[in-house]
Amino acid sequence: MSDITSLLKIINKDFDLPENLKEDQLLEVMVNAFAYLIDEDFQKLVQILYKADVDQDKLKILLENTTNASSAEVIAQAYIARQKAKIETWKKYSGG
Repeated sequence: MSDITSLLKIINKDFDLPENLKEDQLLEVMVNAFAYLIDEDFQKLVQILYKADVDQDKLKILLENTTNASSAEVIAQAYIARQKAKIETWKKYSGG
C-alpha cells in the first residue's frame, strides 16, 4: 500500500475523501475542510485534532508564529504531518 493510500485510509476515518486524491490535492481539500470546521463546527475540529493526537502546544505555537498561511492551512499541515508520522511508526514496527 502506498503512503498516500495509507494516508487517505487514516484520514477517511474523520473525513469523507475521494480515494484518488494526490498528495497536493489532499492538502487543498484538508485546508477547505478545516476552514469549514473553524467557522461552523469548532467542537468537531477539536475532537478530530485530539483523536489524531495532534500536539496542542506545538499547534498553538505554529498558529501564533505563522504569518504567511491561514489557520486552516497550518492546522491541515499539522494534521497531515501527524498522520504521516503514524504511518512511519507503523511501518517501523510492522516491518513494512
